[in-house]
Amino acid sequence: MIPFLDLKAPHQELQSELDEVWARVRDSGWYILGPEVDAFEQEYAAYCGAQHCVGVANGLDALHLALRALGVGTGDEVIVPSNTYIATWLAVSQCGAVPVPVEPDPATHNLDPERVEAAITPRTKVILPVHLYGQPADLDPILSIARRHGLRVLEDAAQAHGARYKGQRIGAHGDAVAWSFYPGKNLGALGDAGAVTTNDPELADRLRVLRNYGSRAKYVNEVQGWNSRLDPLQAAILRVKLAHLDEWNARRAEIAALYLRELADCGVVLPQVPDWAQPVWHLFVVRHPRRDDFQQRLAQAGVQTLIHYPIPPHRQQAYAGLGLAEGALPIAERLAAEVLSLPMGPHLPHADAKMIIGAVSEC
Repeated sequence: MIPFLDLKAPHQELQSELDEVWARVRDSGWYILGPEVDAFEQEYAAYCGAQHCVGVANGLDALHLALRALGVGTGDEVIVPSNTYIATWLAVSQCGAVPVPVEPDPATHNLDPERVEAAITPRTKVILPVHLYGQPADLDPILSIARRHGLRVLEDAAQAHGARYKGQRIGAHGDAVAWSFYPGKNLGALGDAGAVTTNDPELADRLRVLRNYGSRAKYVNEVQGWNSRLDPLQAAILRVKLAHLDEWNARRAEIAALYLRELADCGVVLPQVPDWAQPVWHLFVVRHPRRDDFQQRLAQAGVQTLIHYPIPPHRQQAYAGLGLAEGALPIAERLAAEVLSLPMGPHLPHADAKMIIGAVSEC
């Protein structure tokens, strides 16, 4: 079986460097925040072209605390994609706010800017586009709509480390950008980790207070905060991997180019990339009208695949209270029934990629 993603390979490639940072952190005596976190925040902010980076415990906390820092609270509304991982919605709900879903562009699977304005109400506070699968959402029209209506923009970039929109790396287009460093991401830790990047110094300051029990001085609590601090060991590991991220993304792009070229006439709908987008191919997602049967046949041929995502958020039991019945968001529902993610990663051997192409062609 060709695995969907080899999580051990990057650590084997970098074993000596990772062993060094493990020893460095172990011997430092500093295990909460501290120099490793400070250094990663500076390095990742510079990489993203942002002025500030605030490390937190995970990607969901990055979204949740960013929304809190933007002033989102009970009764507010946040515009979210109907086609996304549920964490995007959960962050809104954790603020006491209401996620207002907007359908995607069927070609890119990302939030459709042309549908956003109709969803705005007097209670709307934030527009929350997702750079799904590692492909940037179309930010300029979204930012333009936000400016016209006095709204803030928080980007969910959990899958888009290193992606570029119109030549500029994702990380500082909107008011804030939330990141996940879950192990399977393009830039992944050895556990949960996350961050928020921003050009707003006041927003960054609020985030640093919120992540640390609402405190900037020990035992002095300004607000009711959370315990959501990036672990120094994870920060040190991410510093090592950050130096290899562009190379690893380039390897992903080579595999994607091979897939796009060789699968052009194989009965699947391939990803579409706008001219202004430079994706990092966190996922390579195709569509098939008989997806479940197609997935089973690939498994029989020795190819492991995954579905991102089989149930859209509005059809999850967790959001039954919104009253969005089947058929309420038909584009998201159709995508959920058809999408399939092929193996993708910087350590996928070229021979395996060719075998995957052969299996898809025969299925």
